[in-house]
Amino acid sequence: MKVISQPGKRRSFHLRDHVQLYLIMLPVLVHLFIFSYIPMYGIVIAFQDYYPGKPFLSFTDANWVGLKHFINFFNGPYFGRLMRNTFLLSFYFLVFGFWVPIVFSLLLNELKHGVFKKFVQTASYLPHFISNVVVAGMVLSFINVDGIINVIIQMFGGTPIALNTEPAYFPAIYTITSIWKSFGWSSILYLAAMSSVDPNLYEAAKMDGANRFKQMLHISLPSIRPTIFILLIFAIGSLLSANSEFILLIYNPMVYETADVIGTYLYRDGLLGGNFSMGTAVGLFISLINFTLLYVANSLSRKYSDYALW
Repeated sequence: MKVISQPGKRRSFHLRDHVQLYLIMLPVLVHLFIFSYIPMYGIVIAFQDYYPGKPFLSFTDANWVGLKHFINFFNGPYFGRLMRNTFLLSFYFLVFGFWVPIVFSLLLNELKHGVFKKFVQTASYLPHFISNVVVAGMVLSFINVDGIINVIIQMFGGTPIALNTEPAYFPAIYTITSIWKSFGWSSILYLAAMSSVDPNLYEAAKMDGANRFKQMLHISLPSIRPTIFILLIFAIGSLLSANSEFILLIYNPMVYETADVIGTYLYRDGLLGGNFSMGTAVGLFISLINFTLLYVANSLSRKYSDYALW
């Protein structure tokens, strides 16, 4: 006898069986709705000449200007420099920094001495908790003309370099500092993924003659492959979102050529200059590009690796 499916009843059973999971998700969903979705109504000022105190949710009182602020940004003298610097700084961090927590977590997973392993983990996590202001102060003192880096250069007979005023050095300074600050914290996800691997797999591999490197290559690494792809999709989707807060703390007008990014420009012109409509227009433009990159990366990952966000 053919059984007639009843979708309504199946949905009811599904909701009733997973009600605890939905209740756990509820506070997060409420938080997202309040702080991420409700503020989106402010996007409308990107299409207006807005100033504080002026109503912007009105079709008659608001001064609608269409795409004026987008066009002004595209035709502005800094458009090329801002796009290039923002992309390159994020690209350098992706190329030189994305694999570091993966390798670190694989090596850390091989450590068998519990106390030493915990010490290394704690030491690697600490930079994440140091304030950007403190880290910026440390970096600026290191790269100063009389800082420790130039002291070491002089010890080997070199000439001191003005690292904080030479634009060519800024990408390296930013990338190295960002990797140092984030690699330990980023490795937590990979370590958590590897902790779920069945220990019997390692025992079986050991009996088959696999050494530690082969176990890491054929058991540990495949176990974190889904996490790697998901984080890579997120990284590609934020290629135009450099860490503007940190750059603001370590850059100066002499290195604008390689350090000035969209976020720092928005801070100067949008917030300090009171040009809120232009700032919102640029922010909306960058968000659309980042979403496009995320969508493309997710589609390619789903097609070639079967790992995707949706």
